[in-house]
Amino acid sequence: MTEQTNVTKTELGTITLEPAPQGPGQLTRGRRPPWLRVKAPDSPKFRELRGLFRGKHLHTVCEEALCPNIGECWGRGTATFLLMGDTCTRSCGFCKIKTGRPGPLDPDEPRRVAESVRAMGLQHAVLTSVNRDEQADGGAWVFAESIYWIRKLVPGCTVEVLIPDFKGDWAALQTVMDAQPEILNHNTETVPRLYRTVRPQAKYARSMELLRRAKAMDPSTLTKSGIMVGLGETWEEILQVMDDLRANDVDIMTIGQYLQPSRFHLPIVRYYTPDEFARLKEEGERRGFKWVESGPLVRSSYHADGQAHLALQARQFQPVPN
Repeated sequence: MTEQTNVTKTELGTITLEPAPQGPGQLTRGRRPPWLRVKAPDSPKFRELRGLFRGKHLHTVCEEALCPNIGECWGRGTATFLLMGDTCTRSCGFCKIKTGRPGPLDPDEPRRVAESVRAMGLQHAVLTSVNRDEQADGGAWVFAESIYWIRKLVPGCTVEVLIPDFKGDWAALQTVMDAQPEILNHNTETVPRLYRTVRPQAKYARSMELLRRAKAMDPSTLTKSGIMVGLGETWEEILQVMDDLRANDVDIMTIGQYLQPSRFHLPIVRYYTPDEFARLKEEGERRGFKWVESGPLVRSSYHADGQAHLALQARQFQPVPN
């Protein structure tokens, strides 16, 4: 089979993604396949949470990133809080969150987040953020303060943080790890070959280093990372990312289909089938991940509440240092 090259012009310039993956699966032609169609979110719980977030002047990545699972997750009372505003200092080719010059950080935001966690009755809270590269520590203190307030207002609630790379500032990472989140997530997003177009302001090696250091700083914290497929990576490149993550002792991996949020973003090279996602799950489990969430609609925080049980076990059985 001849390898395909996908060349397209976008707002980011002319992009060449090659080679397109081979084997079974659907190239992007016409409408989305049926396994990627979801109902518009509308339930009493969804409306209740939307009102709660508006009232607290908070943002969620569910809304800002156009997550396809927003109806399912909000319908069962779970959401991912987006810290530090809704404007990112980076311009990743896949992300819907707006890029620009963000406003000042809000020192009261961590308390309001914790109040929302309490109001929602959450047993597991997920916190992420935009990139704040203009901040000396990338806003690491906001994560730490948010964890502090959740512990104070909602005792027993586990916390997962999905953090940026802090530009390799390991003191900033230590600030987050000192707050002892149960799960530390940092997404790889794609394979190394595609970083220049997908994550132009990030570095694959730096992300791997962050995950390695996080585990070393607190071995009882579960580490987690995820990638999107459908951007032009090969099957072998996906497996190599899995191997790299395991080499850095990452415990949990998520794999989902990239969906182009607008015509100005990177194109979808192909759709992976549910069977292929099942095969990727098997590959991950074979490599020793404690949990692999793999499916067309999987996103970073999908079924995160289930993964929290692993975190509690990790903390419970972690040997006490001599």
